[in-house]
Amino acid sequence: MNQSGQGSTAASQKQNSSEAESVIKAFRGVRYQDKDVGRSIDFYTSKLGFKLEQKLLPAFGEVSVGDLKLILSGPGASGSRAMPDGHNQSPGGWNRIVLQVTDLQNRIEALKKSGILFRNEMESGPGGKQIQLEDPDGNPIELFEPTE
Repeated sequence: MNQSGQGSTAASQKQNSSEAESVIKAFRGVRYQDKDVGRSIDFYTSKLGFKLEQKLLPAFGEVSVGDLKLILSGPGASGSRAMPDGHNQSPGGWNRIVLQVTDLQNRIEALKKSGILFRNEMESGPGGKQIQLEDPDGNPIELFEPTE
């Protein structure tokens, strides 16, 4: 206790912080909802160069690139079941994975030629250039090239 009879706030915050940190063991990955996991695995591995980690069709798949694990949940997977209030989990939205690339303009042209659907045109800002594309189920992906 300090002179006022109260516990140290800094010590208390440090204790609470370390308790909270111990709950999280590691970053596991990002989960996307998919209507056809096989199609999504093909998209991520053949179009974007991800590595196949697991393929348990039709319900589940996992692909990776670097330290990112992308967990693909199809119909029937535990990670895609309806919420207790009846709300169905579905693909899409605006939260997205961000993949750093080089030579963004040429990558965009190559992906467009292969039939990839883009949500917008390339944008430039103070941190770099980016564009959003969609996987076959409408889940967003951002390709980002940082300013050098």
